[in-house]
Amino acid sequence: MWQEEDLVMISAIEHYSYCQRQCALIHVEQVFEENIYTLRGTRAHERADVPNWEMDGATRIERALPLWSDRLGLTGRADTVEFRADGTIFPVEYKHGPRREQVHDDLQLCAQAMCLEEIFGKPITCGAIYHHSSHRRRDVSFTEDLRAQVEQVIKAIREMRFSGRMPPPVNDKRCTNCSLVDACVPDVLTNAGKNAGVDRLYSVSDE
Repeated sequence: MWQEEDLVMISAIEHYSYCQRQCALIHVEQVFEENIYTLRGTRAHERADVPNWEMDGATRIERALPLWSDRLGLTGRADTVEFRADGTIFPVEYKHGPRREQVHDDLQLCAQAMCLEEIFGKPITCGAIYHHSSHRRRDVSFTEDLRAQVEQVIKAIREMRFSGRMPPPVNDKRCTNCSLVDACVPDVLTNAGKNAGVDRLYSVSDE
C-alpha cells in the first residue's frame, strides 16, 4: 500500500507534462492563482465537477467519479465516464479551449482509463477530450506507448517531490497565459542566471 505522501494526483500528470515547474508549484508548494484561462476552465467543468449520474438512452453517464489505482499510486476523479450498453467504459475529459491535440491532455485521460481498468477489471481502449469552446470531441486511443508515458511521468513526479528541488522555469510561450507566472517569476530567474541548475523547492520556514 502507498503512503499518503507517495500518492500522485491524476491532474499532476497533465501539469507535469505541460510544465514541470507548474506541477511543483501546484502539487508541492500548494500555489494556485486564478486568471481568465483558469476561470474559463472552471466554467467548462461546472457540470462535470458535480457528482451525479444520468441515463442517455442505454448509456449511464457518471460525473465527477472518484478514481484510484493501487498499482500506480494514483488518486483523483474523472470528469465524465460513459458506461455503455455493450459494456464499454468510455472516459471523457473536459477542456475549455478549442479542439486541438495536446499530449498532456491525452496523458491525463489515459491515466483515468488505467484507474478505471483496475477498478472495474475491464480493458479500456479509448476515450475522448471534449473541447468546450468548439463543442467537439477528440478521440484518444490508449496505446501502449501512451500508457508507458503515463507511468514514466508518475515516476518523475515522485522523484521531483522527494528531491527537494524546484524544476527551472521554461520562460517561453507557455508562461504567457499561466496564472502562476507571478509565483514562478521566469523572467527574473532566467535573467539572473539562476536556472542553470535548480532552485529550492521548499521555503526555509518549511524546514
